[in-house]
Amino acid sequence: MPRQPTVNKVRLNNISKCVAITASSLDVLVDTLTIPGLEAISNTTQSLLELVQTVKQNKDECAELMEHTHELLKAIIGVYIKSDTGPELPPSILTEITRFTETLHKIHTFVEAQQTGSKIKKFFRQGELSVLLKDCKAGLQQGLDFFNIKIVDIMTNVREMQDQAQLRHQEVLDIIENLSSSDSASSISKMYSGSYASSNSISMLPAEPKIFHGRDSELADILKLFKQGTPRIAILGAGGMGKTSLARTVVHHEEITTKYHGNRFFVACDTASSKPELAGLVGAHLGLKPGKDLTQAILQHFSKGPHSLLILDNLETVWESPKSREEIEELLSLLTDIDSLALVITMRGAERPSKVQWTRPFLLPLPPLAQDAARQMFIDIADAKHSLEEVDQVLSLTDNMPLSISLLAHLVDVEGCTEILSRWETETTSLISEGYDRRSNLELSISLSLSSPRIASMPQSQDLLALLSMLPDGLSDVELKQTKFPIKDILGCKATLLSTALAYTDNHKHLKVLVPIREYMGRLLPPTDQMIQPLLKHFHQLLESYMTTVGTRTGTVPIERITSNYTNIENILRHGLQQGEPNVTDSVYCACHFNRFSMVTGRGPTTFLEEITNLLPSLGNHRLKAYLITELVQSWQNHPVSHSEALIVEALAHFKYFDDPDLECMLSVQYVRNELKRNCQLTFTLI
Repeated sequence: MPRQPTVNKVRLNNISKCVAITASSLDVLVDTLTIPGLEAISNTTQSLLELVQTVKQNKDECAELMEHTHELLKAIIGVYIKSDTGPELPPSILTEITRFTETLHKIHTFVEAQQTGSKIKKFFRQGELSVLLKDCKAGLQQGLDFFNIKIVDIMTNVREMQDQAQLRHQEVLDIIENLSSSDSASSISKMYSGSYASSNSISMLPAEPKIFHGRDSELADILKLFKQGTPRIAILGAGGMGKTSLARTVVHHEEITTKYHGNRFFVACDTASSKPELAGLVGAHLGLKPGKDLTQAILQHFSKGPHSLLILDNLETVWESPKSREEIEELLSLLTDIDSLALVITMRGAERPSKVQWTRPFLLPLPPLAQDAARQMFIDIADAKHSLEEVDQVLSLTDNMPLSISLLAHLVDVEGCTEILSRWETETTSLISEGYDRRSNLELSISLSLSSPRIASMPQSQDLLALLSMLPDGLSDVELKQTKFPIKDILGCKATLLSTALAYTDNHKHLKVLVPIREYMGRLLPPTDQMIQPLLKHFHQLLESYMTTVGTRTGTVPIERITSNYTNIENILRHGLQQGEPNVTDSVYCACHFNRFSMVTGRGPTTFLEEITNLLPSLGNHRLKAYLITELVQSWQNHPVSHSEALIVEALAHFKYFDDPDLECMLSVQYVRNELKRNCQLTFTLI
């Protein structure tokens, strides 16, 4: 008579059937989205399912571990199903998924040790398996608490558990089908695999302007220069005059597309503040691996490649600084030495960078639009329902500057010409009476937009606009939704800014603000700490979660999610590291994580090391000081620090006030490594 299975064996078999269905749902997500963190969980779960079939000891403990594991697998899949930001989850959840992955590996080790003749069991001393089991249970309990899963909620009805698992599997399949139909899955996969930046340059080109009038002469002049050979062209003009729109029209023109095909690169330079950063931006568009300074890499790429077109938009943001002007001009000179590379720059003002032999005849700085073109642009936005006389009255307030026309036309479209003319008069009188100097019509147009009924109906949209003024990278919907801003309807505020033309979305769907509006808000209406601090916390959590698993396959934060906010993080930290800021401690920790991320991804140390070094004496937290010194020691190779011995002594003194053996070990190992390297260099020099 065959031997009847024990109660624990039946229990183990039943939960294994449910886990198998849930694991198949996880596999579907992994195969479609290619998220490394989920892949590690999926592989470990599949291996675990094979192991539990041959468990000989502690079956009750293994069954309990599998039951709790199943609940957490369901919770993780549920998070992805319910997410309103697709597979990009909040940092807190990503961190918890990482912790669960570590626990799952421990469970795998424990179950493997319950096999007959298990080799792995030989590695454990007496009592160590009990400690491992305790760690497994503690890790699972932490996950259950995080996802608010109560032990009493775990179902004992096997049929019901299997039915629910099948239902959840179908939900996953439905999500995948929707992703596939919207062509989102491939882009998500690229982002998580780190190949997003290396995608074809055509996908990184900004869209061709839908409304474009009055620049036919300038466009014809530019195309004529391209027919002469490989031109070097500077598009100049005042802010808001339409330089970027002209450059976008050029890059999409049929003649340019035919000549350069996929070798057209449009690089927005307003996030760069130095030559290495500018070279990094260009390198990202070329799909090059990040590095401290990609100057030689991009020069080599263009020199060996086919005929190409490089457009550097808003170059003045990095060129105007006296600190970087000379090196930017040197970079431009090196680029224009490449015979196969056509170069177009857009810059505010009337001065061209030196060290470049610009193609003649030079383009004149862009003038205001002719009246007919200004009318046509206005009508395209606000419709043709307004009398020509009223339209001309409104246009007289814009100096026929394209950005001013766009702002006022969007207001007229809702409020009408009469109301706008009346508000303009009131606004101008109010500003003068309040002691403001006479300002440009562009600034008055921005001011009028900010006082429009649409902004008044959604007043917090101005808070969002102020925050965007310090974020050159813009913000994705993921960041807007996941950052806990003190704004009730963040997407409603986004819609308001878009409808008033105060903001726009780029080809990566990031909400951005044009440079003239950013400068206006930064100067007159900067963001409050109430808006900045939630974003600092969000970025800090994102960096912390990434750094926890860097270099492993259990990581859940894609590099692209951080690199797409690189300049945003720099600006937020630059504000947070100022003396007297209430959250300077969080800023220092975040700056250390950001510096480590920059080092790990090949960009070298950030510009904040000097600033946080100067903050060291004013910090009262012993752990923070020790952590900061450890970060400085890790960066010594690229950023030497004076009085290094004194810093080490200081760090050791701080360790007396708290217990963190991992941090102390990190400091010691890095210090020894630095000393060995320094001694080797000294020996080599003496030889």
